[in-house]
Order: sequence, then structure tokens, then C-alpha cells
Amino acid sequence: MERKRTDCPALPPGWKKEEVIRKSGLSAGKSDVYYYSPTGKKFRSKPQLARYLGNAVDLACFDFRTGKMMPGKLQKNKQRFRHDAQSLAKGGKPDLNTALPIRQTASIFKQPVTKVTSHPGNKVKADLQRAVEPPRQLFWEKRLKGLRSSDVTEQVLQAMDLPKGLQGIGPDSSDDVLLSAIASALHMSSGPITGQTSVAAEKNPAIWLNTSQPLCKAFTVTDEQIREQELKVYQARRSLEEALTADSLAKAAENARELLRGKTA
Repeated sequence: MERKRTDCPALPPGWKKEEVIRKSGLSAGKSDVYYYSPTGKKFRSKPQLARYLGNAVDLACFDFRTGKMMPGKLQKNKQRFRHDAQSLAKGGKPDLNTALPIRQTASIFKQPVTKVTSHPGNKVKADLQRAVEPPRQLFWEKRLKGLRSSDVTEQVLQAMDLPKGLQGIGPDSSDDVLLSAIASALHMSSGPITGQTSVAAEKNPAIWLNTSQPLCKAFTVTDEQIREQELKVYQARRSLEEALTADSLAKAAENARELLRGKTA
């Protein structure tokens, strides 16, 4: 990684801006921005910076990536907020769209599509229950390549490791695309996810690909894997329960100390 640290004139004297440029991996060429206080404290996001500075500096028009004050950005945010507030006040609903970046192909054929064969007794029938959704572009899952999740501090989350039984097929069979394809299939489909059950799809997926299944070879989930996953879920819930209990106890103790200080004051 290449690191560049410079002064940030938009913040109080002594503040530094650091830009880290990635040299390798799937995110090569992308950069992360951090800020350092005069005491060396590191900040990964604008909310962290705002909580630390408080009312000392107005960060409403501060652009975290460039490190500059941009009044035009503040005006656009105000206009967008005003529009959203008016829309909600009139009974509108917030935008909760979770649609995936799937490219839909406009059909150029007249409906219904006629299948021509050499059998003289074949008849073409119109399917009145035919789905109105346009056909999807082949291998659209490649559009998910390079998309990564981040936590509340804008830190990129590490991708999970796939089981050995999951193997991708197609022009781009990397693990990150396969993981995104499987997650998308679970998100969009109500049926079982089995992978490409046809052996011919491994030889030529452009012809024999089952578009309703992700770009991976056929796989099965064993009872042992299910039990292992159940154990992980149970442990995660126990950890969450312990963390919530500890947090509630800490808040109760803090309230008791404040009440005691109020009585002794």
C-alpha cells in the first residue's frame, strides 16, 4: 500500500489527512482516507470526526474524501432533505429498494415467441400466464464483481471463505463473484438453490446454463454442515445476549453513580 499524509487546512491546526492507495488485490487502485488529530488519534469516518470535534468545527459541508469544505454540497443535501421530508409528509414511503444491479434485456420479438421444429403436428399456443419480466443478460452476476460491504466506520469487511464443495463455472469463476451470485440467488429466489445440475453446463455454460441457478457446480448440504451452522448461530446469539446484558448493567451502574453524585452535591 502507498500512504500519503498531508495537512488538512479545513480542520484546526495540527490535523493530518492520510490517503492509503491499495496496490494489490481485488480493490487495487482504490484508496481509503483517514484523519489524525494532533495527538495521533485516528478517525475512519466523518461521523467519528464529528463526534470528536463536537461544536468546535462545523462539518456540515466538509467532504471527508477530499478534506475540503464544499458549500455547494451542503446546499444539495438541504434540497434533497427538504424534498424527502415533503414527500414523507404527503404520505410517501422511504426508498427501501434492495434491487440488485441486474441488466434487463428488452425483448425484440413479438409475443408469444414461436418455436419452429420439423414436426408437422406441432402447434403454437400463447401462454397467458407468461412472466412479464424481461429476460436477463447472460452472466449478469459479473456486475457484482468488486462490490464489498463496509461497517459503520466505513471499514471494508473481510469476505467469508466458501466451502470446498462450492466451485464456480463460467467466464469468471472467482470466489467473490460466486459468493455474490449465491447471496443474490438466496435474496431473489423462493426456490431451492442447487447450482447447475447439468454436466453440459460445465463444458459450455453459454448454451446449457440454467439462469435460475447461480454460476456454480451442483452441490448438496449435509446434515453435519447444518448442525455446524446451527452451532455458529447459537454462539452468535449467546455472545449478543452477553453483550446486551453487560451494556444494560453498565448503564444501570452509571445511572446509580449519577444519582449518588446528585444527592451528595
